[in-house]
Amino acid sequence: MNFPESLRALRSPTFRRYYAGQAVSMIGTWVQSVAVMWLAYRLTGSTVFTGLVGFLMGTPHLLLSPFAGVLGDRVNRRKLLIVTLTVMALQSVALAVLTGLELIDMPMLLGLVLVGGVANAFEIPTRQSIFLQMLDHREDLPNAIALNSMLMNGTRLVGPSIGGLLIAASSETVCFVLNAVSYIAVIAALFTVRVQRRPERRPSHPLSDLAEGWRYVMGNLPIRRMLFTLAAVSFSISPYTTLMPAIAVRIFGEGSELVGFFIGAVGLGAFVSAVALARRKSIRGIGRWIPLAAVSAGLGSIGFGISHSIPVSAALMVAMGCGMFMASAACNTILQTIVDDDKRSRVMAYYSMFFIGVAPFGHFAAGWLASQAGVQLTFIVGGSIALFAGLAFFYQLPTFRAALRPVYVSRGIIPASEESNAGNM
Repeated sequence: MNFPESLRALRSPTFRRYYAGQAVSMIGTWVQSVAVMWLAYRLTGSTVFTGLVGFLMGTPHLLLSPFAGVLGDRVNRRKLLIVTLTVMALQSVALAVLTGLELIDMPMLLGLVLVGGVANAFEIPTRQSIFLQMLDHREDLPNAIALNSMLMNGTRLVGPSIGGLLIAASSETVCFVLNAVSYIAVIAALFTVRVQRRPERRPSHPLSDLAEGWRYVMGNLPIRRMLFTLAAVSFSISPYTTLMPAIAVRIFGEGSELVGFFIGAVGLGAFVSAVALARRKSIRGIGRWIPLAAVSAGLGSIGFGISHSIPVSAALMVAMGCGMFMASAACNTILQTIVDDDKRSRVMAYYSMFFIGVAPFGHFAAGWLASQAGVQLTFIVGGSIALFAGLAFFYQLPTFRAALRPVYVSRGIIPASEESNAGNM
């Protein structure tokens, strides 16, 4: 089957089947994400509680991702994915039943959100690290990462809008049912694919693997710098989902449709960033995109906090989404390119911990600040943090490139004759 260069990873049949199943599942995931936040706000009318929901969604990534990475480097990743996705499907079924019977209350919702967060903490690093085993050609890995980002953000574009419309037309229950059914596609795909076997690992203790992974990421300057920049951007920008119901109701006097529209605008920006990465033929030059992306996210958030116009606010959400997820995807691509294969799951687990695991603290802090000072000021404060992180990365870009250059030479990404060229990292 012929695919254009920008879709070259889909030439691998195994990756193609998994990708199709994941596309269906991700739409359901974003539909449910809007429903959960709207349900929390409907039950309490408080940004503190929507912040608490975001906190419980992401906290397991901070606490459990390193252990998930160790597990992913030791067991069959395909089987681990099937188990975690099954748990997430059952969580959606429970949400649908309790909401449909009008038995749901805030403690039940928080408990189920936590269950989903724990499963997700194991699913994300495993999914990110299994791509290489699904590809026929290792050089297609950056394109597979970009296509995965395109999928996540393309579904982010349509999923929240669908969720907002379904809530307005029916109820949150329909969203939960839709998500539960959507998992069938990706689980079925995983049952039918066969991934490449990994090389045998030498025997080791899990705690030793955990410590080795931490030393590896903290001892590598490019990895360490990318992770801390991601953490700053995630902490400051990701709470937009927590704050969106309050923005729609208090600032614009609208309902769930506007929530879905604004979150969909973030998805549009994220999708644009993913397409830009997928069209690249080489990883060279992506390093400079990281600070640009952080600055874009920060300026978008600051502008959104000032705006009182729905069209202008939507455009600023596009800029914010493009920046936030460009930073995420660019770091992901560089990480997966330079990481040693025997540490891939552990490194991607720390990526998940720094990007997703710190987000709950941002959600909780943003929810509290919004209740004290207003949602618009909260967006301005968050944008300022992201802007500072991007400018700091700009200042340190020469040392980042210098540390990354020998790795690119050893991986054959740039010829040794170009090793002195600092502008292509």
